Amino acid sequence: MKSWERAWQQALRWVFFSVSHRLDQISSSFSPFTVRQLSEITAKILSSADAIDATVWSRLAAASGPYNPFVQQRFFNALERSSSACEKTGWKPFHVSIEKEGEVIGIVPMYAKGHSQGEYVFDYAWADAWHRAGGEYYPKLQVSVPFTPATGPRILCNRDNKEDLSAIFSTLKQICQKTGVSSLHITFMEKNLWDIANQNEFVCRMDQQFHWQNAAYSSFDDFLGDLASKKRKNLRRERKEALANDIEIEHITGASLSEKHWDAFFAFYLDTGQRKWGTPYLTRSFFTEIQNTMAEETLLIMAKRNGRYIAGALNFIGENTLFGRNWGCIEDHRFLHFEICYYQAIDFAIENGLKTVEAGAQGSHKVARGYLPCATYSAHWIENDSFRDAISKFVDEEKTYVERDINYIEQHSPFNSNVELRDLREIRVKET
Repeated sequence: MKSWERAWQQALRWVFFSVSHRLDQISSSFSPFTVRQLSEITAKILSSADAIDATVWSRLAAASGPYNPFVQQRFFNALERSSSACEKTGWKPFHVSIEKEGEVIGIVPMYAKGHSQGEYVFDYAWADAWHRAGGEYYPKLQVSVPFTPATGPRILCNRDNKEDLSAIFSTLKQICQKTGVSSLHITFMEKNLWDIANQNEFVCRMDQQFHWQNAAYSSFDDFLGDLASKKRKNLRRERKEALANDIEIEHITGASLSEKHWDAFFAFYLDTGQRKWGTPYLTRSFFTEIQNTMAEETLLIMAKRNGRYIAGALNFIGENTLFGRNWGCIEDHRFLHFEICYYQAIDFAIENGLKTVEAGAQGSHKVARGYLPCATYSAHWIENDSFRDAISKFVDEEKTYVERDINYIEQHSPFNSNVELRDLREIRVKET
């Protein structure tokens, strides 16, 4: 076992020891399938995603907006069945099924957490402040898709019924109160839901990612035509150099996916974690699970040299968006990361008429590759009034800086002067 793996396991053991008794208290407070009366509706807490009726889940996911692979029940099942998201990794399933007059009106995929790993909306400073004040920040409740910094529905329901939505937010606050946790966090939520959370007294936080928008481009060269001359030349040079060493690129999806592809990609995935001193959250069996249940929504972009796969990126395909998730390699080649993760993703989006490419969290270097800043949203219920007020002041100030940064980047975008960024955001997608 490598030293970083030993260090991480030791850290996890300490976390599990310190919070396991609290997680047990949560479980006893809301046993699976136990219904509690909360306000005007009832809530049922479930210990696994597959405990919820699949037909109901599909109905509410469809009512929540355009098809998003990460809010499908089979994606959560893959995470949980593969032991990627489970109590041992600090992601104890705590999903909420909300009923009104005997009908399920909402599903909230949620986890009880003993740490803040794998979330991409960072609250370590909050946890530290609370601990220094003598409180216990963990466990907390997390409404999110584990290890997935991609915006999408976080409350699966009929969005047109604002009364039910407000009741669901009230229910979440009451669950927080009844379980005795410090806080409840909803991350990478959509703007309209964020606004409703604000109306329901959640602390609302803003950050940014970098997304590529498809302005009805017919080809990559068509997209390049919108860039400033220097940027256009740089991208062409990077694409050429990335493939200079007899490297071939493959797009693999659907029935073409096989275990040999996942074996190769998993090695890349582990290599990335080791080099960044990060955590390989996903187990090998997760990739088999998604091949068995989500192959048509999965895209591997793989690089091959001398008959051997040397690098790859995992993507998921939504109704309007290509979601880039993980990348790794076992050989270093100049600009290959940009080619596989950014440029090949753009090629696929243009070819398939997708509106957006979301290339994951962070990375201001994406701007030079034609990706623009986009706000991301999260909402937080902090149980302690004084602590909630302090965090609210912090996120208000933070929001000002995020907005300034987005505005500055847009003023220095890679696009030429006759391209109106507002028009790009209209996403004029070609007919397919």
